[in-house]
Amino acid sequence: MTFPLRRALSGAAAGGLLLLAPTACSDDNSPRPNASAASAPERPEASASAGPSVPERSTTVDIRVTLDGQPVDAILNDSPAARDLASLLPLTLDLEDFHGTERIADPPRRLTTDDAPEPTAAEVGDLAYYAPWGNFALFHRDGPAPSPDLLILGHIDADADQLSEAERITIEAAH
Repeated sequence: MTFPLRRALSGAAAGGLLLLAPTACSDDNSPRPNASAASAPERPEASASAGPSVPERSTTVDIRVTLDGQPVDAILNDSPAARDLASLLPLTLDLEDFHGTERIADPPRRLTTDDAPEPTAAEVGDLAYYAPWGNFALFHRDGPAPSPDLLILGHIDADADQLSEAERITIEAAH
């Protein structure tokens, strides 16, 4: 059972958010860990009382997210990449640690990077997409400097400990 999370979008220019901050900002070309994919979510920013935070967008996509079977509030922004992710729902993805900053997984296919927003650094709870590797990222620590390769898709309203230990994420459209 999950609950839709409405995040007030605020911040820099309109942008998408998904899963991968450190990877998008790292300069190393080492291979990334493999993750199995079955489903994926989008990301938004939240206000102090509304939930997770995301770059400012005119609209958001409500989603239902569970982390290891526990419902969490989450939202996707209205970026092209986030809408593309929403087209894949429902998704269930097995998550793996990446650099002690994010949990990553491979969606069933690459997402669009058309009309990507201005880069912003990922924050705790952000859902992002790292375009060079085509993977989804869930940040449990703030990411490094902004990178045009990391698209923020949405946001999950959960504490860093829960995010850092998550092994499986299920993302569904909210009804």
